[in-house]
Amino acid sequence: MIELEGVPELIDPVMICAFEGWNDAGDAASSAVAHLDREWKGEVFGALDAEDYYDFQVNRPTVWLDGGVRKVTWPTTRLSVVRTGGGAEGAPQRDLVLVRGIEPSMRWRSFCNEILGFAHELGVEMVIVLGSLLGDTPHTRPVPVSGITSDPDLARTMDLEESRYEGPTGIVGILQEACTHAGVPAVSLWAAVPHYVSQPPNPKATLALLNRLEDLIDLRIPLGELPEDARAWQLGVDQLAAEDSEVAEYVQSLEEARDTADLPEASGEAIAREFERYLRRRDGQPPAPGQPGGLAAEPGLTEGRDPSYLRDTASGRTRPARPAAKDEDAAGSPGDARKDATGNEPEGEPEKPEKSAGQDTGQGTGDGTGPGREPEDPRDGES
Repeated sequence: MIELEGVPELIDPVMICAFEGWNDAGDAASSAVAHLDREWKGEVFGALDAEDYYDFQVNRPTVWLDGGVRKVTWPTTRLSVVRTGGGAEGAPQRDLVLVRGIEPSMRWRSFCNEILGFAHELGVEMVIVLGSLLGDTPHTRPVPVSGITSDPDLARTMDLEESRYEGPTGIVGILQEACTHAGVPAVSLWAAVPHYVSQPPNPKATLALLNRLEDLIDLRIPLGELPEDARAWQLGVDQLAAEDSEVAEYVQSLEEARDTADLPEASGEAIAREFERYLRRRDGQPPAPGQPGGLAAEPGLTEGRDPSYLRDTASGRTRPARPAAKDEDAAGSPGDARKDATGNEPEGEPEKPEKSAGQDTGQGTGDGTGPGREPEDPRDGES
């Protein structure tokens, strides 16, 4: 029995989860939950016992000094609550339960049962798990975000794709299935990260996940400096790609393939969905440079594919101009986005991509244990 002393009664709570590791290419998913926690000043109320779920030789504890006193931080999964202060205009207030941690090394069924125990005690109405994967997607185009569920009714009512994936899975897939068996509505949102620039962070993918989450739960999410960070990230990758002709040619081939696939999907429904987001954000949002009323669109929706960039004269820092916004997945259906990323029907589990020319530009995969890097074995911990 989980007792949550000191946690006030929540209003229509939704649980948002993200886990570092195999399911978190470019740190996009864990950064999205961290952003929600930071912007809404989440209050931690619980943590899972690290001894039960983590191999400390894989995820090592860290030692740090607090006023000269040595302390140890253990890898774990923490839960916090945030008061959002209300949703879109005319929508009721909705609170969030944030779950952020590291993919466990063992006892995945017990791990999921413990999280579901918290969800039950808090009256959670839906569980949304965020993930990101490496895919054949160009960094210059809107980030594909797939909405996946195992519930046929939920897929139909929320315009999501029903999972048809078969193959190795991570904790995102296991938690979603555990929710389904427990009768808790569950959705996973997956952002595709360019495999030729997999090094974290990837603020553009984080922003795409938050935009899709905003639409799903009908809340206006404060974005802070994230849009500016996303534009600066794209500018940096543009500059790296321009320095290597092979990478530039590869990116161009990805752009052509993406544009060809996306052309039939520039539908009125996608435009209407973006306009609804604009209306939610209109109050209190200053207009972007060159964009009347602040409506922004990703390159490709407005005239000209590549964003122009401005120089901040105060700091001397080059920064991109605010481009026009386009719904991150408006360019294609969830299934199309995942197929672009992996070539398989989506359940939300990344596959290892072939090494591309872009990986020779310093965007390496690291030590094989972190997000966006080659997993040691994606099936570890499923037994």
